[in-house]
Formats: sequence, C-alpha cells, structure tokens
Amino acid sequence: MSDFVRITDVSPRDGLQNEPVPISTERKLELIGALVRTGVAEIELTSFVSPKWVPQLSDAAEVLERAAEMRSDSVCFSALIPNEKGLERALEIRDRTRCLDKIAVFTAASETFTQRNTNTSVDGTIDRFRPVVDMARQAGLMVRGYVSCAIACPFEGPIAPEAVVHVAARLLALGVDEIDLGDTIGAGTPDSIAHLIDTMFGRLGPCRQTDLDEPCLTLHLHDTLGHAAACVRKALELGVRSFDSSAAGLGGCPYASTETSRAPGNIATDTLVRTIEEAGYNTGINHAALADATTIARAIVAEAH
Repeated sequence: MSDFVRITDVSPRDGLQNEPVPISTERKLELIGALVRTGVAEIELTSFVSPKWVPQLSDAAEVLERAAEMRSDSVCFSALIPNEKGLERALEIRDRTRCLDKIAVFTAASETFTQRNTNTSVDGTIDRFRPVVDMARQAGLMVRGYVSCAIACPFEGPIAPEAVVHVAARLLALGVDEIDLGDTIGAGTPDSIAHLIDTMFGRLGPCRQTDLDEPCLTLHLHDTLGHAAACVRKALELGVRSFDSSAAGLGGCPYASTETSRAPGNIATDTLVRTIEEAGYNTGINHAALADATTIARAIVAEAH
C-alpha cells in the first residue's frame, strides 16, 4: 500500500460557490495560482452549471481558460460538469489550452436530497450522466463520480452503506474512474466511516489510489461536528489514499447551517495535511505555500462578508 496520499483542493469551486457576494475572477485565479504552488495533486477549478443556479460560478469559462497560464505538469485540473452543454463549452476551451484533465458528475445516495437538488430521482440523474461520461472519455478526460449524503441526509437522516454502494456501482458501470463519497452534512464519525469503507471495499474492491486503470475511492469530509480529522485517520488505517479538502475550510453544505449560524465547511487543507503527515504518510505539500493559499482564501471570504 502506498504511503502517498492524494489531496484534491476544491476551494475554487465547492469552497466559493455558495458565497452570497460575487467574487471577482481575478481573486479566484489568485487562489488557484496559490494552490498550484502548494503541490496538491488536483484542484477543482469551477463548475459548468447554469449561472441561474450558481451565479458565483458564471465565470467558469474564463476561469478555466486563464487557469491554463498557471498550469503545472504535476497538478490535475478538474471541473464539475453535470450536462452535455457544459461539457461542450469546457471541451472547446480544453482543445485550445489543454487546461482540463478531469470532469466530475454528481448524484446522491438519498432520493429526497437528489429530488430537491436536481428535480429527478437518483437513477434519473445517473441516466442523464451517461452521454456526459461517454463524451468525456472519448475526449481523453478522466471522470469523477460524486456521491453525496454518503453518511446521512439532511432530510432522510442516516443513509445505509448499501444504498451508497448501489449508487457507486451504477457510476462505475458508466465508466467513471473515481468514486468520491461526500459526508454532506458532516455527520460522520470514525465508526460510521469505517462501516461505509468496509462495505465499499467488500462489495466493490479496494481502491488503488495511484493506479488510474482501477477505480479510486476518495473521501469528501465536512467538519460540521469536528470529527473530520478523526475520520481521516480511520480511513487511512483502512486503506483510503485520496481525500478532498478546501483551503481555509471554505464551503460546506448550506443545509448544515441555520439562519443565525454558519456551519463549518469542508475539512481545511492544512488540517488534512497535518492529520495525514502525523499519521506517517506523505502528501508532497509545500507547507509555506499552503499557508499563503490559506491566507488568500480567508481574505477572499472576508471581503465577501
């Protein structure tokens, strides 16, 4: 088992998408450039969704095109692209700039959550992804499949691991390279994470984080209840070697917040790095550069409030 742990920083997309005040493209690119310098394995740059639904990411095309200027051979650039129209836009830019390596599609293990977010069923969302995944693979792009509500749903409560496995198996059958399990409301504990991972590995086989010919299992943890670092340690023990995080802990699920209190977001990248390295694994992260990126991320959000 490899001692290298792969980190994907999702702050430019997941970290910023729900900020209520528009953030300039320049500031987003400043954050992306800082993240490139940290040495993270992957950066999720933006999302090609309708600006009507996510106005904060209406500059997706410009972000993707201009991010090519700060591209490093050692970093994977990805974007959330849930439909054919968005992928066509992204591919037009990729074909000119070679700035995109991977796309992500998303569904959930909860029918209620999926209906509220996509106005269709879980199976319906996966059926919609088939032409997107086919087009991406024909274009030479890797594909990540997000499964939200992998531990619990804000509407349905706890989610059975078997339901998560069912969704993951359907995504793998479509041809995704990676399954990314999201603890959407941060309800996970080391025990519930262990149960989920054991079920996934028992039904779908072990992840091979460095071998992209095999499906890769990634965990996307939110720190709502302060359990994320402990969940990382347990996942490492069980063989997971790929995690998402966000500079300064930006982002998170709005359903975990209240009208008067904003819940903590994604596990912070510096917290994730520290947890992994204290457990004896290697991240390849430049700590000084990560401190700079964290400062920039905090400043961007402070300006937006």
